[in-house]
Amino acid sequence: MENAWLSLLPFLIVIAMSIWLKEILPGLVLGILVGSLIVKSDLLGGSQQTINYIVKTLSNDTNIKIIGFLYLFGGLVGMMKISGGIKGFSEWIGTKIKSQRGLLALIWLTLPFTFMMPMFRIMMIGPVIKSLMEKMNLSKQKVGFTMDVSTASVIVLLPVATAFVGFMVSLVEGGIQKHHLDMSPYQVFLLSIPFNFFAIIMLVIGLLKTFWPFSKKTKEDNKKGEQGKVEQEDHQFHRIGIKRELAMVKAQPWNLIIPLFLLLGLSLFLLWQDGTAKGAKTIIEAFSQADATFVMLLAIFISLFLTFIFYLFRKQPLDEILYHFFDGGNQLMQAIILLILVWSLSLTAEDLGFSDFIGSTLGGFLPAFTIPAIIFLIGSMVGYFIGSSWGTWGLFMPLGMTLATATGASIPLTVGAVFASGSFGAMTSPLGDTTITTASILEMPLVDYARYKLKITAIGGVIAIVLYLASGFFVV
Repeated sequence: MENAWLSLLPFLIVIAMSIWLKEILPGLVLGILVGSLIVKSDLLGGSQQTINYIVKTLSNDTNIKIIGFLYLFGGLVGMMKISGGIKGFSEWIGTKIKSQRGLLALIWLTLPFTFMMPMFRIMMIGPVIKSLMEKMNLSKQKVGFTMDVSTASVIVLLPVATAFVGFMVSLVEGGIQKHHLDMSPYQVFLLSIPFNFFAIIMLVIGLLKTFWPFSKKTKEDNKKGEQGKVEQEDHQFHRIGIKRELAMVKAQPWNLIIPLFLLLGLSLFLLWQDGTAKGAKTIIEAFSQADATFVMLLAIFISLFLTFIFYLFRKQPLDEILYHFFDGGNQLMQAIILLILVWSLSLTAEDLGFSDFIGSTLGGFLPAFTIPAIIFLIGSMVGYFIGSSWGTWGLFMPLGMTLATATGASIPLTVGAVFASGSFGAMTSPLGDTTITTASILEMPLVDYARYKLKITAIGGVIAIVLYLASGFFVV
């Protein structure tokens, strides 16, 4: 498509308006509308195209599974709140944790039980962490960063049993087949893991911030915290009755422990079952081949049904369970709407020729040792715009493999750079589902939280670029 540079315009509108208004929703709506107007060239046609993008997003199987999972999990959290589960568990674990370091360490300790899928992990631990955090007067941004870095930076480095592995290997396989390379896709994927420099650097930074905190809460942190409280006070009257009701519930930690362990156990079992049904012979193969998004949705559905029965046996009033199920789900509607608009924005950009524009700006004239660094740099910028690791990987893996084979650059190193660029976008972008979900659960202004993370991730990004340039000379 001619004038493909216009594909950048919707993203620039979103970023500019988010900085100006400190709200991302108006920019997303305007960005999609402007992009649609460019596609159709008239106001009515552009408006119709905007709706078409949203409908197409909602008709996507994967997207609707994620939306269903988010709402149902929010409903489960609402049920656990009114049953006293979260209050009881928070009071119990609160007697064990006395410091910021202890709370941050708890976030890392939950990793072995919640590593399968980023959103699953954040939704599992977020409500409990939020409850404990409020009692300790900790910075929401610091706690949120620890949740995100212990999620996004770890899961992309695991070679098995995550929602990402199958997709990542399939991208590598597509590049190998296209260029007729005599290589094993999974082996290339394994070799690329040590070259995901950004994720490794952020993992180190996250651990350092957890176990060796260099400073206490600063005056600036306190100021931001006060500003956040002022912003929330404008909306507190909407939910003051619910907050008083939840404050009076009886603490019953088993009302959280049993549903969450039920959900975890079902998730692992269904991952294994789905993978074996697809022909996997081992547990590792089963977890890699399973449809993790569908499995998580199925697991939360079954867990909700059994939890509902469990609460009724424990004499929890039916009307309370139902009311707080819907209230809990509705609490995540902001995150759900943002994700729908982000996905629609990506469709708009692709119709404007975003992929072609990015591919045409790079060319095959680059020195081989610079390919991984350039792929990471450009991919990170695009990843920041689109907020999707999967989208960034899908866009840049074909380009990276083509440039690597054309110039003789290391394929595992280049593949690692592609995966690192997606990690940067998902970790940093205000459009990323991880950022949106964490900000929503911890009740933080989304744009402010994204800015806070960018200050830290930019350091990791610069270090990663230096490492890619240096590695380009030695890795073949």
